[in-house]
Amino acid sequence: MERVEQKKQSSCTAGPLTSASLRQAVSVMQMMVASCYGPYGRLKQIHNDSGGYVTTTSQSAALLGGISVTHPALQLLVASIRNHTFAFSDCGLFAAILCCSLIDRCLRLPVSTHKVVKAHQSLMDMCLSYLKSEDCACKINVDFTHSKLLLALTRSVLYSKPACMMTRTEVDYVSLLIVKAFLYKVPNVSATSHLLGRTVVVAVEGASVMDSAFIPGVLIEAPACGWSRTMPSSRLPPTNIKLALFSGSLCGEFSETGDGTVEVMAGVDPEKVMLDQLLDLGRQLVDDDVQILLCQKVIHPSLKQYLKEHDICALDRLGAALMEPLSEMTGAQPVASLCPVSSASYGRLQQISNVSYGNKQYLHLLPDTTAVCSIVLCNRNETSLKELTRTCQTAERTLNHLLKEPWLLLGGGCTEAHVAAYIRYQVSSLPGSHLEELRCTAAEYKLAADCFCSALEAAARSLEHDGGEILTDFQDGHVWSVPPEASGVDCAREPVSAIQPPTRTEVPPVLLAKEALILDGFSAKCNGIRVAVDTAGLILDLAYVVKDTN
Repeated sequence: MERVEQKKQSSCTAGPLTSASLRQAVSVMQMMVASCYGPYGRLKQIHNDSGGYVTTTSQSAALLGGISVTHPALQLLVASIRNHTFAFSDCGLFAAILCCSLIDRCLRLPVSTHKVVKAHQSLMDMCLSYLKSEDCACKINVDFTHSKLLLALTRSVLYSKPACMMTRTEVDYVSLLIVKAFLYKVPNVSATSHLLGRTVVVAVEGASVMDSAFIPGVLIEAPACGWSRTMPSSRLPPTNIKLALFSGSLCGEFSETGDGTVEVMAGVDPEKVMLDQLLDLGRQLVDDDVQILLCQKVIHPSLKQYLKEHDICALDRLGAALMEPLSEMTGAQPVASLCPVSSASYGRLQQISNVSYGNKQYLHLLPDTTAVCSIVLCNRNETSLKELTRTCQTAERTLNHLLKEPWLLLGGGCTEAHVAAYIRYQVSSLPGSHLEELRCTAAEYKLAADCFCSALEAAARSLEHDGGEILTDFQDGHVWSVPPEASGVDCAREPVSAIQPPTRTEVPPVLLAKEALILDGFSAKCNGIRVAVDTAGLILDLAYVVKDTN
């Protein structure tokens, strides 16, 4: 008989945000994420107490995904930022810095938390409305007929992650590959399908970054036994190769048949029955003139041998990630059972060949017209290669968002400084009716606005890590850093007055002509602002934390 224990009561904590422990926790979180921000950010090593793999990164998704926090408010913050990075990949550190800064500054205001949260929601709406307006002076429209802005955006994403350990020449080269892959998978006007293509990343450790490459189609790593044992004895036809794609296992194990009880009749050998079914499948593939069999899981050695004897190339252990790209580029429908395969499930390839990168051999599957391509990413060691892979995937997704919202924002802290100047200017002449809706006085609203703008400016200043000075051009909202050894330069740390920002038509042409233009993705930055303000408001509004201790 099991011992029954009385259920413990849940613990309830009131006012957690006023405690010194929470302030310290928010401060530590802010220092951690801010120290990783930008191209000169400090790297973090993440590992557990029991050993195991060590992750070296300054990327928000890897950083926040690898740490564990115990305070409920910080758990909420980390979950919000991770949801943002899952959807947009970029601007995770910015959102975390802004959220922590808002919480820290709001706790010091002599205004009720509820009023501050409502005021910040109003200021966020004002900020996003300005960024989405035609008069926004820190926004640039993307012209897809020229690749300069696409390259600048991709270069900005890659250059912001020092753990990739790339020179400027290598950053430029990899940026070119990513933009090339992006343009390749965008359907043109005459295409029958208007779906965006796919990019498959192939990571190769130990080779130079300059050995990275863009390849139409998909690369599949050849087995360790080598090319000769993978391919049949005779050559495949040069074009129009027929292909079968299996998502289910072809190893013949009963574990692949699903849950439930299997009843076996006396005198029946289950393994022989399964093998007969596999060979029947192989005979059908031979009769249907299939030349390549691709399997997500494992193929039985007997079936492999049978297929090879009949000049069919069989590749297994491809993994789930390749199923959709292979299906899209070949037209094959993944088969999940040993039942007879419908003729409509087969796909086609234009050709297949073998290529090598580093010390690995790959099969190159080339489709006819489908916009599926591969990027081979090479780097010198495992740490830098993993960071490069994550960063390139972020850059790719940032480019994808341009198809929905084709705008870019000035990076390097310029957008934050410019928007802060705009908000200060708007607040200085705010109508009284707006204050009545928020149920606060002009003085209270100004304090909340100063808090909001100071948090934006603090995010911009977080890009400096070496003790240098941050200079701000209050007329144009431009921000840049001066090295600590440069002396004799006056630097304004905080805006001294509200200035009227320039209109859209006053963007300096020389700024757009700069070769080293730093850009941020519009969609990711706007959503980062929204997530930071909403999460900070949610945490500040918390009054009780109920925790189940059972």
